[in-house]
Amino acid sequence: MKKIHIVIWTKAQLIKMAPIMKLFQEKNIDYNYIFTGQHQETMWELQKNFWLKNPDIILHSWKDITGIVQMLLWVLKILWKVLFWKKEKVFWQKETKWQILLTHWDTFSTILWALMWRLAWMKVAHIESWLRSFNIFHPFPEELTRLWTFRLSDIYFSPWKWASENLKKYKWEKINTEYNSLLDALKLAIKNEDKAKVEIPKEKYCVFTTHRFENIFKKEKFEEIISYLEEIEKNIKVLFILHPPTKKQLVKFWLMERIEKLKNVELRPRYDYFDFNKLLYYSEYCVTDGWSNQEECFYMWKPCLLLRKATERTEWLNKNVIISKFDKNIILNFIKNYKKYSSHFIETKKSPSEMIVNYSLNFISK
Repeated sequence: MKKIHIVIWTKAQLIKMAPIMKLFQEKNIDYNYIFTGQHQETMWELQKNFWLKNPDIILHSWKDITGIVQMLLWVLKILWKVLFWKKEKVFWQKETKWQILLTHWDTFSTILWALMWRLAWMKVAHIESWLRSFNIFHPFPEELTRLWTFRLSDIYFSPWKWASENLKKYKWEKINTEYNSLLDALKLAIKNEDKAKVEIPKEKYCVFTTHRFENIFKKEKFEEIISYLEEIEKNIKVLFILHPPTKKQLVKFWLMERIEKLKNVELRPRYDYFDFNKLLYYSEYCVTDGWSNQEECFYMWKPCLLLRKATERTEWLNKNVIISKFDKNIILNFIKNYKKYSSHFIETKKSPSEMIVNYSLNFISK
C-alpha cells in the first residue's frame, strides 16, 4: 500500500513538487500521484521535463480552468469523484497509520485536500508553509486559504527563516528547508537548458507576464498594467508571455489590439518550465505578478519588477526584487536603473527537496 500521497492541481505546484517526486522515484519509493487537473496546458510536457511518472489518478482531464464559473464546476466535480466515485483509490485506506499527504501552497484545492485527509485521519504536510502577507485582502483569496490550510496541517515545511519565525506559537512539527524546492527545479532547468527549444531574441529583451486575479479581472486595473507595458517597450523589447486567463481577459476587454499596435512587444505563448527559464535566464529583467517568477529571479539574481502592492517573500526585497506598488515613478526608476539589481546565480549545496523527502521517508518508516 502506498503511504506517501502527492496531490497536484496547477502547473506552478507541479514545478515545485517535481524535484521531490523525482527523488522518490530515484529512491524507488512508490508514491500515490493524484492529478486534479486545474491546469492541463503544458502539464504533460512538464512531466517529461522532470522525468516523472504519469499520475496514478486523474480526476479532471478536460481543459484549463480560466474563470470563476469553471472553477466552481471543477470543485463540484472533484468533490463528487473523491467522495463517491473514487474515494477508495484516492485517500480512504484500510490502514491509515503513518500515511502522509504532501500538499502545497495556497489554492482552494490545498484546503480541500487537507480537509479530506484530516477527515481520513491521515497526516497533512504543508510545503512552502507560513509565507504570509498579513493582509486578508491582498492577495485575496490566497491569504485566507493559507490561514485555513495552516490550521489543517500537522507538519510545516517552511522555506525561509522569516516564514519559520511565524510558526513559533504553533505546536506541530516544523522544518525549515532554508530554500524552496523551486531552487532544485530551477537547477535542473538550467543544467538541461540545451534541451529547451525556445527562440531567444538577438537583441536585449525583458520578460513580461501577468495573470493574478486582482490584476486581470478588473478592466481598469488591467488597463493600468498595459500602460506600464507601454512605458517599458519604449526602452527595450518586451516578450509578453500570455497565460490562458490573461489572453481571455485581453480579448474580453478589447485590449489585444492595443497591445498588438506596440512595435516593441512580442506576444509569446505560455511555455513549459525549461523553455521559460531559458528565456528568463538570458533576459535583462523580468516584470511579473507571479511569486514563482519572483523567486526564480531571486535564485538567478535577475532584476525583477513585481506588479503587486505587497509580497509574502521578503528576503530579497530591494536587492534584486522591487515591488512596483503600481507607482509609476517606481516603475520608471526600475526601467532606467535595472542593472544595479543584477548579480550571480545563488550557489548552495543544500537541497530543500531532499530534506522533505528524507523527513517523509523517516515518518512512514515509524
